[in-house]
Amino acid sequence: MRKGVMGIGMILLGCLVFSGPLWAESCPAWRPERLQLEITTLKNQLERWDVAYYQQGNSLVEDEVYDSLRKKLQLWLACAGLASAEEPVPLLPAGKLSHPVAHTGLRKLPDPAAVAQWLHGRSDLWVQPKVDGVAITLVYRDGVLVSAISRGDGLKGENWLEKVRAIPAVPTDIKDAPQMLTLQGELFLMVNGHQQKRSGGINARAKVAGALMKKKPSPVLQQIGLFVWAWPDGPQAMPQRLHQLAAMGFPLTLAYSQPVKSLVQVQQWRDHWYQAALPFVTDGVVIHQARSPQGRYWQAKPGDWAVAWKYPPAQQVAQVNGVEFNVGRTGKIAVVLSLEPVRLDDKWVTRVNLGSLPRWRQWAVVPGDQVVISLMGHGIPHLNKVVWRIKERSMPSAPSAEHYHPLSCFSWRPGCRQQFLARLVWLGGRQGLNLHGVNESTWQALIDQGLVRHLLDWLVLTPEQLMSAPGIGSKRGQSIYRQFQLARQQPFARWLIALGAPLSPQQAVTLKSWHQVQQLPAEAWRTMAGIGTKRARQIADFLQHPPLLALVSTLVSQEIIGFAVGSVTPSVSP
Repeated sequence: MRKGVMGIGMILLGCLVFSGPLWAESCPAWRPERLQLEITTLKNQLERWDVAYYQQGNSLVEDEVYDSLRKKLQLWLACAGLASAEEPVPLLPAGKLSHPVAHTGLRKLPDPAAVAQWLHGRSDLWVQPKVDGVAITLVYRDGVLVSAISRGDGLKGENWLEKVRAIPAVPTDIKDAPQMLTLQGELFLMVNGHQQKRSGGINARAKVAGALMKKKPSPVLQQIGLFVWAWPDGPQAMPQRLHQLAAMGFPLTLAYSQPVKSLVQVQQWRDHWYQAALPFVTDGVVIHQARSPQGRYWQAKPGDWAVAWKYPPAQQVAQVNGVEFNVGRTGKIAVVLSLEPVRLDDKWVTRVNLGSLPRWRQWAVVPGDQVVISLMGHGIPHLNKVVWRIKERSMPSAPSAEHYHPLSCFSWRPGCRQQFLARLVWLGGRQGLNLHGVNESTWQALIDQGLVRHLLDWLVLTPEQLMSAPGIGSKRGQSIYRQFQLARQQPFARWLIALGAPLSPQQAVTLKSWHQVQQLPAEAWRTMAGIGTKRARQIADFLQHPPLLALVSTLVSQEIIGFAVGSVTPSVSP
């Protein structure tokens, strides 16, 4: 989140400096000149986004994307030996007003274990929603609002007094207020019944920032609320502090602050607010100790008396580490991106399926690019967009689509490893011969041992040959041998599908022998349910394909049911 980028950045940089081996493993394997080029390019982009956001009120990129790329820049700077003691200050407007009390920012805890560790030994704890808006300091003198300062760099910010006075939700006069009152809080977009889990961030913070940074008053100011989350030097007892804030015209803090004593209670409120209908957008919870140091000791970096625990992100930025091309059984080429691991919900995502070769070429993703990943139905990773493209690009060499099709790679030869292996997996799978205990690793072991070079070589393997394959052994070799022998008794329809015939089980079940198949005219295929002209042509091409006919000869010589001369498959459903 950009409003807290300074404080969080320094914590991250501390890890960067003192965890050398960890970060050294993450440094890109680039020559120094390229690393400097990528640093300069990314730094320039971040600066352009900073200008748009901080000086013009325009958010050109989601906060989680910005945060991720800012961290990536810090990593690269450390890899190049250029990291400074503090994160570079964003190009903020020339803030001239000093905060009476520094904005500290929040340290973000990544998981329940980190939260439990922070809670240990602490008392008088309170949890609040982490309202997603724009941070501000309000100063009242004798109950009159005299100053409203943007967060800026935490020490100095912009004068927003004129704009804030136009916000009805912010009191300009307070009865019975202390002579000097300094409050820190969040200006947020008021919404009705917002459910964070269902609706997400809805770009609410950017709308507030834009309204406050425009030179002319914006109608959006009427839709802005205030959540006070800090009263420096206020009452030490939290209940007293909350009730006084409510009495002065800041009721939301009382309504959304809950005492907690354990991780379980924190989790309960976090889960509740994540799903509940709220008047503001949130992105997590904040856990406070009731007591905090005097305001004069606050610094523009995270204090140790309050932490944030954000909601699980709906999307994450991940670095592309590699591009893989997988050729399937029918010759279709699927492109998979290998990712630097990122966590979404409760799972680690390391790969995302991009789809076909044309789709990959459309995305033009290469190793080093930064992409946004989310989870679709059933937790399947999905590529949303590319948010950063490295400057020096090298497109991976992709297989030629014209070399792979439904009639290619019926045997093991150069360039056919993936498709041939996929054919074997299909053949032994549930829809094929249903060979229990025979999986992809089994077939790969037999291929590596030189025992399988054609689709049906396994039919003549002995138990001793199977046992000789690495990782199989005596007991498993005997089990695999039994499965291979049982396959001989499978009905003809199963064999036909196992070999790759473009037929459904319902279509194949009417076929009893290879002789019958050979006698069927093209018109007969078209009369079958679900088979049109295109599919009939595919079936004819398959049945006349020389490698397939060679496999049929093997099945005939092995006297497999439905292929042996004079044999007909019994009427058994596949």
